[in-house]
Amino acid sequence: MKPQLLKVSTDLVHSFSARRDIKPNINNHWHYHPEVELVFFKKGNGTQFIGDCISQFNTGDIVLVGSNLPHYWQFDDSYFDAQTDTTADVSVIHFNENFWGEHFLELPENQPIRNMLKQSKRGIQITGDHLKAVGNLIEKIIFAEGPRKIILLMEVLLAIADSADTRMLASMGFQHNFQESEKDRINAIYNYSILNFKKKITLEEIAAIANISPNSFCKFFKSRSKKTYSRFINEIRVGNACKLLINNQLNVKEVCYESGFYNFASFHKYFREITGKSPLSYQKTYIKK
Repeated sequence: MKPQLLKVSTDLVHSFSARRDIKPNINNHWHYHPEVELVFFKKGNGTQFIGDCISQFNTGDIVLVGSNLPHYWQFDDSYFDAQTDTTADVSVIHFNENFWGEHFLELPENQPIRNMLKQSKRGIQITGDHLKAVGNLIEKIIFAEGPRKIILLMEVLLAIADSADTRMLASMGFQHNFQESEKDRINAIYNYSILNFKKKITLEEIAAIANISPNSFCKFFKSRSKKTYSRFINEIRVGNACKLLINNQLNVKEVCYESGFYNFASFHKYFREITGKSPLSYQKTYIKK
């Protein structure tokens, strides 16, 4: 799974890209692009990686990903099982911040949208009671033509900008503007970790993936991600554990080992440290909700 700069294409009659995906493996890798990305999961569940944030995404979620912020949505295994009829339904919008003109966002009336797009550099999760209404607007963009298409996008962005029901995803310290020479190294680390988190990854092993010495790796990773590698890999494992607990098909001990933890006490410790809840408490809260 080679990391890459994704080329987002548009056609001759549209100034931005708007599409509907019903396959869960579209752009199914860690990637980034200069376009802002707006995603509405009408149907879909899995794990999302936005910058250094690892969390669940679920049916009904809406996420705004800013320019050049690395991201990746990993759908649950059930979407790839030929024996089930689980389907995805995702609306995806890509647009350049200045597609409506170089000075358009500088207009004083557009300050809320301009500020919100700056915040999207960390990724924005839209929450709250108006989530369904915003999702409906996003779907309308897919089928609209002419000026109405741009007006609908403006309505969606203004609704997000005016909403108090949002949360930032990537941390303040996350650096996604790596030097060009570092991008492949960071992406290789992320990709390898996402694919291999269920097994024990040694320092020598991940340092070899990054093509640097074990002694240099820890300092390099922390200086770029603002967290230790052990914290990062445990966040991936806890994210997987959350997904399994929500599915409610395995007991807690099975979830522990299926998520790459080999010590039950450590599993409880890191799960509580990262989520603020014990595994059972997390599961009960979600099921009750």
